[in-house]
Amino acid sequence: MNVQLPNLLEDALGGGGQKGGGRVVLIEDCVETSGAFVLHHFLKRSLSPNSSDAVVFLSFSQPFSHYDRILRKMGCNLVVQRDNKRLLFFDMQMLDSVGREEEKTSEDLLLALYEKVHKAVEICLSPPRNITIIIDDVSLLEVAANCLSNIVLDFLHYCYSLTAEFGCSLITLNHEDIYSSLDKPSLLLQMEYHADVVIKAEPLSTGLATDVHGQLTVLDKGLGGCFINSGKIRNFQFRIKDNQVEYFYPGSRT
Repeated sequence: MNVQLPNLLEDALGGGGQKGGGRVVLIEDCVETSGAFVLHHFLKRSLSPNSSDAVVFLSFSQPFSHYDRILRKMGCNLVVQRDNKRLLFFDMQMLDSVGREEEKTSEDLLLALYEKVHKAVEICLSPPRNITIIIDDVSLLEVAANCLSNIVLDFLHYCYSLTAEFGCSLITLNHEDIYSSLDKPSLLLQMEYHADVVIKAEPLSTGLATDVHGQLTVLDKGLGGCFINSGKIRNFQFRIKDNQVEYFYPGSRT
């Protein structure tokens, strides 16, 4: 008998297929444990055939072919979604080179990028539907902006404004351990402050294991805007397979 395992990540996010329009989600990971699979989960979730939602994707990390290859294994064809205008994909890996060639400042580049995002959201809203903006990843956005965190923070504030203006969801991925030798910087603190949900992908505290690849902590602030009283914290472990991710509680595997 084929037993359907519970999706603890969906349960922690509210489950029931709810998209959570207007929510801001921050995914934090580290060198030992990548959180990219969580981003892939949100991408597939937003492009589900059971909905008409759309995604505006800013990729500073990988080309389109990378995501398409991974999502195909998960049963989602990004080429079809792109052709159907449900996925607007921006390959941002050459942003810094474009700036040098056109002699533009980092501030000019990110302002122009925001205008593209704003226009893309307006395009996706015809017909009206839920829009998810995904940024992979903020640390490389910071590199493209010549490490000027204040400019990156301004850009993110503009994107946060879209969640109020259009009811969009905003999902960002950032690497927490790149700041390990410093006090937690203003950029990361501000991202955590504005996030409705923070998802942390970390290695096991007990060390490496062959059948467990890491642990997730999901901090949902709830309607009160803080973790105390109104929020909830979920901890569980995961194992990444070729076409899916299994989630389970510590000690539930033998």
